[in-house]
Amino acid sequence: EKFARLLREIHANRPGDDLDVIKQAWAFCLEQHEGQKRASGEPYVVHPLEVALVLAELKMDSTAIAAGLRHDAVEDTDVTTDEIAERFGDQVAHIVEGVTKLDKIKFANREDQQAENIRKMLLAMVSDVRVVIIKLADRLHNMRTLEHLKTEKRTKIAKETLDIYAPLAHRLGMGKLRGELEDLAFRYTDPIAYEKLANEVEALRGEGEIFLEGIVKTLEAKLREHRIEGRVEWRIKRLFSIHQKLVDQKIPVDQVYDLLAIRVI
Repeated sequence: EKFARLLREIHANRPGDDLDVIKQAWAFCLEQHEGQKRASGEPYVVHPLEVALVLAELKMDSTAIAAGLRHDAVEDTDVTTDEIAERFGDQVAHIVEGVTKLDKIKFANREDQQAENIRKMLLAMVSDVRVVIIKLADRLHNMRTLEHLKTEKRTKIAKETLDIYAPLAHRLGMGKLRGELEDLAFRYTDPIAYEKLANEVEALRGEGEIFLEGIVKTLEAKLREHRIEGRVEWRIKRLFSIHQKLVDQKIPVDQVYDLLAIRVI
């Protein structure tokens, strides 16, 4: 069912793309990871499929998505880069090889050299930006399922996400992905602050959403009235972003004036 959703998403975003390479990559995936399980107890193939879905939502091409489905192949199975090239073409193999090399990078901790970490990532992108986008999608799904790991490992991965992957997503203009990475990491790097803030924001959410929806309707009516083409979007500020503001400015939540925001495009 999820695989059918993946095909629908790719076709909707990029109707000219070849879906055969995706079907072949999925069949290869099922064959190679058969019997493997994740820490959550789920079949391992759920992970590459979820990574492919993130890539499809980002409107990536079928070559990137096929590589996303195979991104762990060289690392976790006995498949070689040459075999991937033979079955899926040089581009897919090149991207998978890039992701495999990226996984081997040893990052310094934040105090030492955050710029150096980012530099390593950017160098890995030089040959193909899709390598790093697949790595970000991989990290996002790992963060979504982090509760299945031991506490120490969870904290380490969450810190690395805040130090390296979220800033990188930001530099690539991937705001939505950066926001989700930060919120997921915040939950594990400072669980007490996260819980407290989540409760405070939740208490304000209902009223805030009603208020924003009212303003959106008014603005949309005004746009129509003046025959202006545009759309109105709204958002409630993300938890990690609120947390940073509270820490930097030493203020309570009710003094965060951009908690609710609307933009007219």
